[in-house]
Amino acid sequence: MRIYELAREMDLDSKEVLKQALELGLEAKTASSGVDDESADLLRLAFAGDEPETVVEAEDKAPEVGDDVAPSEETSVEETSVEETSVEETSVKETSVEETSVKETSVKETSVEETSVKEPERAPDSGVVDIASITKGASVREFAEAIGQSAGEVVKVLLTKSLPVGATQTMPADLIDEVAEQFGFIVEVEEPAAQPVVADRPEFDDAEEDLTRRPPVVTVMGHVDHGKTTLLDTIRNTKVAESEQGGITQHIGAYQVEVNGHPITFIDTPGHEAFTALRSRGASITDIVILVVAANDGVMPQTIEAISHAKAAGVKTIVAINKIDLPGADPQRVRTELTEQEIITEELGGDVPSVEVSAISGEGVDDLLEVVDLIAELEDFKANQKPKAFGVVVEAQLEIGRGPMASVIIQRGTLKKGDAFVAGPVSGRVRALLDANGDQLKTAGPSDPVQIMGWDEVPAAGDYIEVVANDREARKIAAQRQEELKIVTQAMPSARDRLQGLLDQLRAEDATLNLIVKADAQGSLEALRESIGKIEREGGKIQIIHGAVGGINENDVTLAEVTDAVVIGFNVRPEPKARRAAEQAGIEIRTYGVIYELLDEIEQLLVGQLAPDYEEQVLGTAEVRALFKVPRLGTVAGCFVVEGVIQRGAKARLLRDGVVIHDGTIFSLRRFKDDVREVVAGFECGIGFENYNDLKEGDSIEVYLIKEVART
Repeated sequence: MRIYELAREMDLDSKEVLKQALELGLEAKTASSGVDDESADLLRLAFAGDEPETVVEAEDKAPEVGDDVAPSEETSVEETSVEETSVEETSVKETSVEETSVKETSVKETSVEETSVKEPERAPDSGVVDIASITKGASVREFAEAIGQSAGEVVKVLLTKSLPVGATQTMPADLIDEVAEQFGFIVEVEEPAAQPVVADRPEFDDAEEDLTRRPPVVTVMGHVDHGKTTLLDTIRNTKVAESEQGGITQHIGAYQVEVNGHPITFIDTPGHEAFTALRSRGASITDIVILVVAANDGVMPQTIEAISHAKAAGVKTIVAINKIDLPGADPQRVRTELTEQEIITEELGGDVPSVEVSAISGEGVDDLLEVVDLIAELEDFKANQKPKAFGVVVEAQLEIGRGPMASVIIQRGTLKKGDAFVAGPVSGRVRALLDANGDQLKTAGPSDPVQIMGWDEVPAAGDYIEVVANDREARKIAAQRQEELKIVTQAMPSARDRLQGLLDQLRAEDATLNLIVKADAQGSLEALRESIGKIEREGGKIQIIHGAVGGINENDVTLAEVTDAVVIGFNVRPEPKARRAAEQAGIEIRTYGVIYELLDEIEQLLVGQLAPDYEEQVLGTAEVRALFKVPRLGTVAGCFVVEGVIQRGAKARLLRDGVVIHDGTIFSLRRFKDDVREVVAGFECGIGFENYNDLKEGDSIEVYLIKEVART
């Protein structure tokens, strides 16, 4: 129990209780200090002895109450009766009475709850402590509003402590209690609310008799140019691919076709690397994944990424081996390569169906649809159509003449025209429901893909949309989520905080450590897979959810965020965009050059004991644009500084296609003919490595420093 809580229980000032605690030799420094039950009982006994005297003296002094009133106050007391005399701020033996009514020489006790007189604003040194609450990461202005002060007053107090903090900046966490106590408050810091954008699909407890069969939601995934959009084009007989920029799908599209009288909903996820985040959204809302692999190309990097997303989503997979009509097509080779990714097709004794198709000629497409329909019938996908609609935003954009538009897959209930809804921090009302062909609909049920017109703003892909009672409730929920999202953004955990949370989780029973492994060569990757697979501990396991050759890119960071994984790099480095994305999302990226160090730290991670001794800080990156031979210096790279700062004498890595070629020190740094100590982003310079000359145009130079940090 805290001192202020004990004081409130005994209807006393916190300072009085704190003073008594110090006299009794208890360890208490402020009103927010805690005391154990035994000490609390001791304090209660110390004040219990004074209570009878306090009451008697209060009653004896009541007729002379005017004697205690400040000279500036006028109190009228008659000899035998005082009619309706109101006395404010009268202190009688540690008893605070806000309104005392004295009539016919009798004193009536009036409790604080019954008072009708508003208490005047309390000065900072009044000694009375109130309780306020703020959320973690609150600004100085929000802190000031919580304690009933102006932001200027709080800023002045912070200035006296040599902290020039502005009203819109975050309130220093270590000074919250101290500053609040000066204004007579105890401030409780609450954890920020959960992010309103839901990451996991919620579970609905619907009665079995309310469930009806719904169409399956199928996502088509695979490597770029392997024929995903062309395959969908053949299925739904439209020419979407021709209208897409560059022939690559730029937005997720949702469509519905019928097979044997049964509707099937298809989602076309983009195949280009820049849209991996949208693809991960598609995998999270689907029932079946069609993995498209070109028969003449085989398994490619984005094929592996698509497999990783499908596995992470835990959905059924069908392999569509496309382009079988082209020279060099080898479907059997594709099936063999897929076994390396733990995709064993039925032809090789596994349980994953595979169908050979040609998206151009249409060969095998009917067989593919038959397999989809068969799996849907076996899985028996069901949903409840009766409640208010609930679904997922698949894509959203701002259209000229229509305003914000969003494609939505309904997962439960029925959406009707005129329904008020909210999705994440955005609200709206259904003004129109459109199908994939642009025709208007009156209602949309489970697994139906529809476009909704009537959004207040453009929502985010992946947000859940839910129907509410009316527009007022929708706007209220959206406003609350906007505030929550602001708090979550301000309190975004760092990679170190996220790693510490992962360590705490790993100390629990049945812990699983998810890894994304990137290596410089296929041989290294296979060696890492085998070595990591041998690391075990009781109640814990390691799962490599994605492994590939090449540098660490944004796709890896996105997948790590979805699966709560740690990204491991062996002789490779993260791209600048991937590093920034990891910093924003709080994703831990760990890179190694020695396999034994990698395995040792992963083993420590698994037992939940790892805390790094050293921390790497990237200072800047530069791009090699030309090479020059300089006497006594060797090869000097003419570079453009892309970001950060390049410093002479700093450690630096030479990267070629994301792979570390050399790790050394910058020996020479020049601007034109002048030696300089550093060059900042946006300028050109000449960089020379110490005792290394094997540079090429297009290489990247990453400059960094190593900082020692304390173990936790």
